[in-house]
Amino acid sequence: QVQLVESGGGSVQAGGSLRLSCAASVSTSCMAWFRQAPGKEREGVARIKLGGFTTYYADSVKSRFTVSQGNAKNTLYLQMNSLKPEDTAMYYCAADLYYSTCYSALPRATDFPYWGQGTQVTISS
Repeated sequence: QVQLVESGGGSVQAGGSLRLSCAASVSTSCMAWFRQAPGKEREGVARIKLGGFTTYYADSVKSRFTVSQGNAKNTLYLQMNSLKPEDTAMYYCAADLYYSTCYSALPRATDFPYWGQGTQVTISS
């Protein structure tokens, strides 16, 4: 069983920055950040194939968000800059033990078996 624990959420004004962290209990192969705002579907924000550094970003966050792994393969970060009110959501870390999960064109929530509890990000205008 893989356990994921997110941290780093909070409330900032538009234009500010936050850095989310995700610690996994074991080394994984494909990790991603999703977000879900009230009344909306869960959206894949960024994804990374660990070790190979292959990344994916949703169009809405390109050039503003950066996903990276820590020195250990069981840590994941999301640096979020130039934050906008529309970035307000619960952010979730997701992981899978298989590299193939990172091969799809878009990250899909159903592809990831392991999830963190989420961390709230609130951006005020």
